[in-house]
Amino acid sequence: MGYQPDKNRYQTMQYRRCGESGLKLPAISLGLWHNFGDATLIENSRQLLQRAFDVGITHFDLANNYGPPPGSAERNFGRILQEDFLPWRDELIISTKAGYTMWDGPYGDWGSRKYLISSLDQSLKRMGLEYVDIFYHHRPDPETPLLETMKALDHAVRQGKVLYVGLSNYPAEMARAAIEILNDLGTPCLIHQPKYSMFERAPEEGLLDVLHQTGVGCIPFSPLAGGQLTNRYLNGIPADSRAASGSKFLNPDQLTEEKLEKVRRLNALAERRGQKLSQMALAWILRHDTVTSVLIGASKTAQIDDAVGTLANCHFTSDELATIETILSGSN
Repeated sequence: MGYQPDKNRYQTMQYRRCGESGLKLPAISLGLWHNFGDATLIENSRQLLQRAFDVGITHFDLANNYGPPPGSAERNFGRILQEDFLPWRDELIISTKAGYTMWDGPYGDWGSRKYLISSLDQSLKRMGLEYVDIFYHHRPDPETPLLETMKALDHAVRQGKVLYVGLSNYPAEMARAAIEILNDLGTPCLIHQPKYSMFERAPEEGLLDVLHQTGVGCIPFSPLAGGQLTNRYLNGIPADSRAASGSKFLNPDQLTEEKLEKVRRLNALAERRGQKLSQMALAWILRHDTVTSVLIGASKTAQIDDAVGTLANCHFTSDELATIETILSGSN
């Protein structure tokens, strides 16, 4: 017998309504940005997906360029989906995106109708799907008219290849304009995916307000700031860490002594709350009513369990929130 999901998978997970839509998402969603490409053993990827579903994570988030190399995460996910999850397809929310470079020439990047529709077709083929649940424009295009990009998303829904559409990395006022266009087209924007953490707070400068006002959900990515908001760097930079390897997503220059001192102080508060630092960092984001879900990455099943354990305590006292602000501001 092949994979059989845990019968109690829906007992402990929290599901939140996405904006003003009818769709609910798990409070914790799994992003397949890393650890699902060809550089990772597929059996490890399989274990991560199975564990996630076993604890009630129904939302798997991809993009055309996830890997490495680009496209490989969708292809490997498609293989595991066909082999392990096909009987439960209707219990899953599968999302993908287009907006970054995927092929040579003028039509393999950004936000034209040509690129978005072609990329979606390629993504569906790689995953072996007839449709995805959510299709995002991955980043704003400074040259393509916003109307063209939004009409392409609307067209994908009307083709039956997409159930809902979303935006990612859009600043507040551009997001508002895109949301208004989509509403006028009759394909409301379901969700926005911004970069947001204790160390990256740009969404608080208008975006969260826009999403609240327009009834659009929010699903932050990089909530642990590339691993900074974990116990990984409490005592400096380990030799085998992402920062030590010179990753373009986290380098030693970001981990200043001032930053590490903030991490240590935040960790002390998390311990007083009975949580790991990573759990407190996720809870801090989930406390917002506008936030539907938070995207985590994982290389080990224990990291998934830790993230889901966050849900045992997402409440903060006013004193705790004030302490966090004091730490982040660098005050004593």
